[in-house]
Amino acid sequence: MALRLAASRIASRSTIGAATTATRSLSSGGDYMRSADSYEAVLDKFAQIRACAVLRTPTSETCPKAMQAAIDGGFKIVEFTLTTPDALQHLADCRQKYDGDVMVGCGTIMNIKDAEDAMDAGSQFIITPVMLPDVIEWCKDHNIVCVPGCQTPTELTMAYRHGAPLQKLFPGVTGGPMWVKAVSSALPFLSINPTSGVDLDNAGEYLSMGAASVGLVAPLFDPAAIASGDYDKIAQNAEKVMANVAKVGPYQRKK
Repeated sequence: MALRLAASRIASRSTIGAATTATRSLSSGGDYMRSADSYEAVLDKFAQIRACAVLRTPTSETCPKAMQAAIDGGFKIVEFTLTTPDALQHLADCRQKYDGDVMVGCGTIMNIKDAEDAMDAGSQFIITPVMLPDVIEWCKDHNIVCVPGCQTPTELTMAYRHGAPLQKLFPGVTGGPMWVKAVSSALPFLSINPTSGVDLDNAGEYLSMGAASVGLVAPLFDPAAIASGDYDKIAQNAEKVMANVAKVGPYQRKK
């Protein structure tokens, strides 16, 4: 089945076109059920790597260049957000190029149709900016790892109860590492993934304070560097943050 795009939702998305044939073996083709082993493998990768490059770019042209720089700098988990023009095209291309090495996911998922389109493009996990029970439950029913956006301890807990194995703290800047420590101590069954507010220097601190993993957005993908085409700067940012993350070591998964 050809890759299906949610063009009616975001006008800037384009047809995946030529990537359809190349990605067919990686995509769901409308069959969204994943195996229990693949589900566990995604969570194991998050536990091992503990950092995800989250990319939003204003233009389609800069997207693959910026993500390539992050990968060159050491990132092994990456997320293309649907707010980026042609996001699913770039996701499909990245998955085809790095399958088995870099784990590729899709963010800014707002409904089940978005999730289906992302899976058709080859996404290996789903990220939402807010807590959407229907999307979480759909992913759970299909053995797809969903990391929903949450702001409060209540939302984090509800996301967990609906079936989210990781819970995205968004924006993570609100409370900082000590907030994560306090919530993780009080609610030890949570596996929190702070995103937005995590920078090159404090990523390791978030992990040391109990975060399961972190997402890097603007501090990694410096908007000024993207605007000027300084992709070496992004690669250097990636090297710095991944070195800080590596010092903390793997995460002990909660099963």
